[in-house]
Amino acid sequence: MLSPREAVRMLPSYHPPLGGRDGLRLDFNENTIGCSPRVLNCLRHVGMEQLARYPEREPVEAAVADFFGIAASQLLLTNGVDEAIHLLCQTHLEPGDEALIVVPTYSMYRIYIMATGAQIIAIPAGKGFCFPTDEVCNCITPRTRLIAIANPNNPTGTVAPQQDLLRLAASAPDSAILVDEAYFEFYGQTLLPKCREFPNLFVARTFSKAYGLAGLRIGALIGNTDQIHSVRRVSSPYNVNAVALACLPEAIADQTYIQHYVNEIRESRTRLEQALEASGIYFWPSEANFVLARVRSTAFIEQMRRRGILIRDRSNDQGCEGCVRITLGPRAHTDRLLAALQETLEELGMTQEQGASPA
Repeated sequence: MLSPREAVRMLPSYHPPLGGRDGLRLDFNENTIGCSPRVLNCLRHVGMEQLARYPEREPVEAAVADFFGIAASQLLLTNGVDEAIHLLCQTHLEPGDEALIVVPTYSMYRIYIMATGAQIIAIPAGKGFCFPTDEVCNCITPRTRLIAIANPNNPTGTVAPQQDLLRLAASAPDSAILVDEAYFEFYGQTLLPKCREFPNLFVARTFSKAYGLAGLRIGALIGNTDQIHSVRRVSSPYNVNAVALACLPEAIADQTYIQHYVNEIRESRTRLEQALEASGIYFWPSEANFVLARVRSTAFIEQMRRRGILIRDRSNDQGCEGCVRITLGPRAHTDRLLAALQETLEELGMTQEQGASPA
């Protein structure tokens, strides 16, 4: 009887709760107002012949590379950052290898690593979810072939100092160091220029968050030219669809739209953190487009949903018991969020004593 590989049989299932998402979507870190109008205009002009042809990735890669200030040979467009992670694992991991992650973090690292048969070494984050640089360095062995870091991290919103990440790259020259910068636009700091200095360093970017293109599934993997060439060998030449390739140049061209959106999200982040602090709800200061907060109430999510606000339960993540992750929207969405938050806290009778402890 046909059976999948043992590594596949052992994979944990990941089923994002996407069904029944009626309300203000503050649960999946999406852009809550949508993409640039230039993208919509582009969609209106996608023709039948364009859809009938196989997608041509290279011209758009050249445009995106120019936008990033790098050579086209340093960049591979992918079907979202998820494919970038998958391809990097397929390129560098074999059964018996080790891959390091710091938990809690993005769930798909674990799944793509495990699918190769490699062993995961999960290192708990430090106090306040700070990045445990010394502990990660101490876990590097001759079997270490990949270290995956989300920066800013999901679901915590915390960041690792850039010098610490470069220290890892220098300490593990035989390992692929993936720095996933999915939330770069809300943070503003990047290791992208360092890819030329560190041939084992890879930076991933997505156009699903700030750019509002989650439905088109497009991301980018950036690295040393020789290393990206190796990753290309396991990638399909048609991995990114024609519609996404048509729209991406328009999306990156409208930086006025992106910067306005990012500015509003940063303002909303400050407003939400101030409201949580005033209510005695413990939270972790964030550099992303979301805030992780400890509410210690199973009814909190349902009460927010009743008020039309969707937020994400993160209680199953390591160290996140009783926590919710709240995505940030622009000013009008934040007005709705804060009103619902205040009503919910009052209805549940949540006090400063109940919410304040990070333990």
